Amino acid sequence: MSDPNLKNGAAGMPPPPPPPPPENPSSKVSEYVLKLRTAPPDVFFQATNLPPVADPSKAPSGVYFFYGTLTDPSMVREILGLEDDPDFRPAYIKGFKCKLWGQYPALVDGPDAVVEGAAYHVQTGAHGAKLAAYETNHYCITPCHIHYSDEMKPTDDLGYTFKYQGNLKDLSDDIFDLMTWLRRMGRYAAVEKLESKKDHANYTQ
Repeated sequence: MSDPNLKNGAAGMPPPPPPPPPENPSSKVSEYVLKLRTAPPDVFFQATNLPPVADPSKAPSGVYFFYGTLTDPSMVREILGLEDDPDFRPAYIKGFKCKLWGQYPALVDGPDAVVEGAAYHVQTGAHGAKLAAYETNHYCITPCHIHYSDEMKPTDDLGYTFKYQGNLKDLSDDIFDLMTWLRRMGRYAAVEKLESKKDHANYTQ
């Protein structure tokens, strides 16, 4: 499905535009989320002492740190075939920074940098493999130290995230904006849900 030149890290090859949204977003495994991104290691917290997961089909279960498109709960629901939107905890990781690969965020090493996102407990290896398939082989599952931004316990976890493993020359310093991306994809229901949650959070503060 992917251009072999991209697998070899050819520079100057941004990912192609994604296909249109699915007609039936409630399907267990949406063709949209499976094909959306078919395009084109030291961590800051050394206590993980684990290498990246080489085989995405053997993705581990556990806590995952999401950034970019996966911070939309409805996207994760579609990818995993869940009945309801999953519950996330606000979180951040250190030692990484975000760049852009085409229109998609790409996590790379960034000493002393911080990336904000969300944490979610992936229940099974099969679910982890579905997430890895969505990310494509341009990203690898990498251990990380996850810090939670809320006041709940635990305050941190050892978990995983998806790190970009393509050609760094293909990345730009532009900033990814989830709401803009969702509107571009026609995912207006997701935008409304996220805006409603944000308004509720602001009201309760």
